[in-house]
Amino acid sequence: MEADSTQDSLESTARPNNNNRTRKNNNNGKGGSGQSRQVLISKALSRLLRHQATNAGITLDAEGYAPLKAVLAYGPIKSLQATEEEVHREVESNEKQRFSTRQNDRGEWMIRANQGHSIKIEDEGHLAPLTPDTVPDKVLHGTYFAFWGTIVESGGLKPMGRNHVHCSTGTPEEGVASGMRKDAELVIEVDVKRSMEEGGLTWWRSDNGVILTGGEVSTKWFKLATGRKEDVGVLWVDGEWQADLPSGLKMRVPQGKGAHRGRGRGRGRGGRGNRGS
Repeated sequence: MEADSTQDSLESTARPNNNNRTRKNNNNGKGGSGQSRQVLISKALSRLLRHQATNAGITLDAEGYAPLKAVLAYGPIKSLQATEEEVHREVESNEKQRFSTRQNDRGEWMIRANQGHSIKIEDEGHLAPLTPDTVPDKVLHGTYFAFWGTIVESGGLKPMGRNHVHCSTGTPEEGVASGMRKDAELVIEVDVKRSMEEGGLTWWRSDNGVILTGGEVSTKWFKLATGRKEDVGVLWVDGEWQADLPSGLKMRVPQGKGAHRGRGRGRGRGGRGNRGS
């Protein structure tokens, strides 16, 4: 799936140099939102490659790649006057390694989002399957106080508007850049092997190390649920409810997450039938 180091080296030297191309904005410029130009380009790429490609008339191949020329012609990206050089820079420097590029057999550059899709694409084309022998030592899902009640009441984690539930192999404090937001308030450790054995869930690893499943992760496969930075006690152990969130916590819905998921019900445990089921 991934190009070897020799191919990476050849592709790197083949990338176009657009240093002399005139642009109205440089990559350090600020957009109207106050965000850097590179952040605006990254967000536009994510929206297109994860969610909007079909609506934009761009066809993704079996591995989720889109022609870079078509991507640069996409309205929001075109309005930024983004260049191939800037896109390659974003691919190489993005902290979470959200994107990959390669050249097709005609030498044309292609780009994809490594995960996070709501567009339906085949998992086998862009993700590596996990087996019981290749499951990481830890698989963690980061979430927020505001969503905990809904997670428990619904019986576990669901993909929501995306194709997968997203997990990481560690926390940001442990140097893991992808799979968990830096401001996540709760950490749920998932028993992946048990979910495979009991629920038949299929799990995958993306190129940037995010652990994914398209299935629903039942609370009975929650090994442990605790606060990440704030001490809220132990909420869940080995598939069993232990405690509610303490009262008085500030419930906030982070940017980019719909309020419909939590509605501030962070103390809810769900019905009795959901505990450990």
